Order: sequence, then structure tokens, then C-alpha cells
Amino acid sequence: MKRKIIQPERKVRSAGRLQQSDRKPKDLNVHARSQWQWTWTKMGLLSLCILSVSIPLLLHLFSDSIDLSRPSDIGLNHTINMYLTPEEGVRVGVWHTVPEHRWKEAQGKDLDWYEKALGDGSPIFIYLHGNRGNRSAPHRIGIANVLSAVGYHVLVLDYRGFGDSTGEPTEAGLCTDVLYLYHWVKARSGNSPVCVWGHSLGSGVASTTAVKLLVQGKQFDGIILEGAFLNARMETNKLTEHPFTWIYWKFPYIQYFLFNPLKNKDLNLPTDENLQKIQTPLMILHAEDDHLVPFASAQEIYRIAKKAQNSDEHVKLVRFDGALGYLHNGLYKDPGLPNIIREFMQSLMT
Repeated sequence: MKRKIIQPERKVRSAGRLQQSDRKPKDLNVHARSQWQWTWTKMGLLSLCILSVSIPLLLHLFSDSIDLSRPSDIGLNHTINMYLTPEEGVRVGVWHTVPEHRWKEAQGKDLDWYEKALGDGSPIFIYLHGNRGNRSAPHRIGIANVLSAVGYHVLVLDYRGFGDSTGEPTEAGLCTDVLYLYHWVKARSGNSPVCVWGHSLGSGVASTTAVKLLVQGKQFDGIILEGAFLNARMETNKLTEHPFTWIYWKFPYIQYFLFNPLKNKDLNLPTDENLQKIQTPLMILHAEDDHLVPFASAQEIYRIAKKAQNSDEHVKLVRFDGALGYLHNGLYKDPGLPNIIREFMQSLMT
């Protein structure tokens, strides 16, 4: 009888072992899959970090390899380089691109010809870039090409301390450079309208300079702000964040402090306050998927400017669908941008 009892126990135990052995491969497969998933996740995060650091580095090395005094070397065949001296000890580099329809005429011409061309009646844009790199950055060339194709002059300035411009960059210094360029252009432009285009940090420089011009009894004929900050002290927690904004703000060296002449500078550039004083026609361009400045910033700028000017006609907000993938620097790629600019400029004439 003991055998009859023991044998079934052995069979049950054996069956139990068989059942356990049947489960082991499944458990191992699940465990293996989770390990692979975790490994791929870590590899993906590592790749993202490497790209985030290497891309700005490569762009910096590429831009540093360009001789900014020779824009024709990178295919800008109707652009001339020049240097201005806004104050003693400071020399700033500027590229002047003439309207595209004059490119053949521009071949081989000197600075004197380009200066006289400013008086041909075509609108003129002073382009103010953001806080990294220099005037050779692809998206800056892209905007200059769009404006030139529409039929406008473009002067792209490297503030003091940027590119091959000398001097120490400060908020006052940046605005001094722009004011000097504005007066230099006005002395040669006749009745041509002179507008300013500020991108990113350049939007703050543009609005601050516009207020300083008002004190002098002058003003830009039009202002375009692209990817604009409310002010240079803006913190991400003041507005609704884009899902990917944290990458750039949690690791600020990637965009803001890597090769940034304005690192550790005390900047204000209060666009939000400046727009309360400005009556100049304004157009705001902003991508919904801007990964550095949330679209809510553009909406707030629009609200402030519209209230200050009490006009729907003089203040416009152009939204670019996030599905287009333009982010912070890619609006120049939009095929509709030339018409948007053209319509804004036509509104200035009426």
C-alpha cells in the first residue's frame, strides 16, 4: 500500500516538474525580450545624446571653416561681404544680398555698386539672427535667399563677438550694432522701405532696437519676428512646453551654451514690454512644433501687440502646422513663405 501511495506522489511531483519545465522557456523568452527592449531603449537614448552633441559640433566646425569674407565660395553669387565700425574698436561683418533678378548684373561688382543698389526702390530687410553661430548658418542663408527671390535686398549682420565680428557682445552692444546698420542703410536707401527680421534671440534685439529708434524719432517700416521669445529671461515653466523642449533646456549646452558668445551674459531684451510701445506693422511667424520656443509664446506676443496697436490689420500671426516638421529653424523651407512675405509688404504700401 505504501508503494501505491508513494508512486502517485512521484508521478505528481514528476508532473509538477514537467509543468515547471514547460513554463521555463516562456519565462526565459519574456525575460529575454524585456532585456532586449531595455537594451535598445538605452542604445536609443545614448544615440540621441550623441546626436544632440555632435550635430551642433559639426555645424560649428563647418561654419568655422567658411571664409565669411568670401560668400561666393558657398554659392552666394549676388552677395558681397563688408565690414562696418559701429564704434571704436568694434568691427562687424555684414552680407548684402541684392534682389535675385539682379544677380547677373551683380557679377564682379564692388562694394560701391552694392551700396548704390540699395537705392533702387526695392524693399530692404535687416536680418538679425539667433544666439549661436554666424551669418553662414544654412537656415539664415535660406531666409536671405527667400527674401532675395521675392525681390528684396537683405543685409545679414553678425553682431559683435559673432562670426568674424570683433568686440564683446552685450545687450547694449548688440543694439548699437543694429542701430548703426539701420542708419547706414537709410543713408543709402532713398525712399525704399527698410524692415527688420528678427529670429529667435534676434527677435528681442529687433524689438529693443525698434524702441530705441522711436526715441530718435524714427522707426522700421515693418517688423517680422520668427520663433520669437517673450524675453531673453524666459523660462520654460512659464508657458506650455513642447514635448521635446526639455532636451534643449535640461541640457542647455546643446543649443544655448555650446559655442555661444552670449554665455553668462545678462540679457533682458523684453519683447513683451517693447511691443507695448511699438506701432509698427508686425508679422509673427511661428511653427507649432518649435522645439525651443513654444507656440504659446507667439500667441502671447500676438495678444500683446494687437492690444497695443488696437488693430487686426497691422498685427498678423502666421501659424505653421507642426506636421510640417519645421521646428525652430526651418520656416524658410515652406513653399508658401514667399507669398506670405509679399502680402505683408504689400500691406505696408496701402
